[in-house]
Amino acid sequence: MNIPKSSFPRIVIIGGGFGGLALAKKLCKKEFQVVLLDKHNYHTFQPLLYQVSTGGLEPDSIAYPIRKVLKGYPNFFFRLANVESVDAKVKTVATNIGEIKYDYLVLAMGSETNFFGNKEMAKNSMVMKTIPQSLNLRSLILENFEEALLTDDLHERDALMNFVIVGGGPTGVELAGALAEIKKGILPKDYPDLDTRRAQINLVQGSDRILPGMSPKASKKAEDFLEKLGVQIWKDTRVTGYDGKTARTESDLSFDTATLVWAAGVMGVAIKGLNAKDLMVYGNRLEVNEFNQVNNCEDVYAIGDVACMQLEKYPRGHPMMAQPAIQQGRNLGENFVRILEKKPMKPFVYNDKGSMATVGRNKAVVDLPNFKFQGVFAWFVWMFVHLFFLIGFRNRMVVFVNWVYNYIRFDREARLIIRPFKKE
Repeated sequence: MNIPKSSFPRIVIIGGGFGGLALAKKLCKKEFQVVLLDKHNYHTFQPLLYQVSTGGLEPDSIAYPIRKVLKGYPNFFFRLANVESVDAKVKTVATNIGEIKYDYLVLAMGSETNFFGNKEMAKNSMVMKTIPQSLNLRSLILENFEEALLTDDLHERDALMNFVIVGGGPTGVELAGALAEIKKGILPKDYPDLDTRRAQINLVQGSDRILPGMSPKASKKAEDFLEKLGVQIWKDTRVTGYDGKTARTESDLSFDTATLVWAAGVMGVAIKGLNAKDLMVYGNRLEVNEFNQVNNCEDVYAIGDVACMQLEKYPRGHPMMAQPAIQQGRNLGENFVRILEKKPMKPFVYNDKGSMATVGRNKAVVDLPNFKFQGVFAWFVWMFVHLFFLIGFRNRMVVFVNWVYNYIRFDREARLIIRPFKKE
């Protein structure tokens, strides 16, 4: 890997997501050699992936080069690599570009889609965890409408314009709202010779309410917003299979659709060498103590989605969202400095800043620790928070200008089929 030797302890971080970058920024001015490994050379702002999928934003507006984030630090090194395995006994990480030794290892690989063992669903559904996957979904959505123009078969045309989103969490709710607005404001102008009123957006949720991680009031208000937009919500309904044409449920209900988006769950990314069953807990996550140390693994730490810190308040670990990852990264950075100074480490305490979801134009729900609100003001708060956490001034300006333009013109300029996508 051509990493120079150093008298400083070497910390290897796997993953350039929210947690990995927060940790790296905390350490880069300290007496450590920091090596960050990631299979992409950019950081993705995942909360806005759904806007890439629906043509609201171009992908480069929610991605930022990792090297640029941490440029100018002589003891920081980034390598584009696929991590293959970890050997905790000899403190070595094996990758497709070679091996690297570490003094401390931090696992921050994030999460991946959880299909709960359903291979048919994994093969035929669309997911939205990375920028390439979001671009695939964008292309498929647009291609389906182009194909609907060409068919004389009414049933096939309806299936091409029928969208099924499985999972009523923030991702599913925000995607459903965005698709509903496209149906209302853009499709009639783009496809005047197609009866786009027949297009359907179905949101399928396995529990008795959408946004189960938020307050009942937020869930009810989000449901009202979606129904006013024309989204059909199916609660207490579990999708059991999808063959690429028909989505089946536990009941007699089925959906004929050419596009099923799976947003029903995520799990921690496993890594060979550290995925033993005695280390894994809920959601394929590594069990860690209050200092984010992986149990029974010396000098190995895990933060963010891949870490499960079981506490009385969070028996299944902290929420798999950006804020816990960022806060764990910062806290672990402080603890590494404490280790260097031979001071006791500080246990991680999560500061829950609340949760939010947007449902569409002038519609959002926000749950803060002591205050809950919905509607236009919540929508502005949602926009401000997302702009604030985007990396880079250019990205903030590009996203802001796009949002203002889309709001004024009721348009989405990025509805482009840059690279056609075809299901296998």
